[in-house]
Amino acid sequence: MRHSKKFNHLGRTASHRSSMLANMAISLIMHKRITTTVAKAKALKKYVEPLITKAKDFSYLQNKEAIKELFGEVAQKVGDRPGGYTRIIKLGTRQGDAAQVCFIELVDFDPEMAKDTKKKSTRRSRKSAPKAEAAAPAEAPAAEETKAEAPAEEAAAPAEEAKAE
Repeated sequence: MRHSKKFNHLGRTASHRSSMLANMAISLIMHKRITTTVAKAKALKKYVEPLITKAKDFSYLQNKEAIKELFGEVAQKVGDRPGGYTRIIKLGTRQGDAAQVCFIELVDFDPEMAKDTKKKSTRRSRKSAPKAEAAAPAEAPAAEETKAEAPAEEAAAPAEEAKAE
């Protein structure tokens, strides 16, 4: 039974698990998004979020560039956020072993997710009809130009056939 088991051991020894999570944390801080399995992402989330919250106790990370990144850019962007620094986006299953794969990323660093997407109304008004008519004359000269070019190409083709004979 799993009574009082607080975290997933991921099928690894304690030393292997701690070094793997430290390396994954460094990669997440440096690259802002990594692809991994869902189980590892959930374990990494529990590992990284307190690390970002404290941002003082950095002895877990053995990479100077990652520590600079954590204190510099990451700490500034998440300074006003009360928690929830990471986001897990599930991608499906891996083809080789059918393991569930996902993205884990730092929340404030993805510009696509930060955009406010307002729903576009699907209503159409009568005001949109004159705009369509205004766009139609602009397309008409372009159509005329393509028609004018077509006969010139047809005329060039018989001339080339005559030269070949």
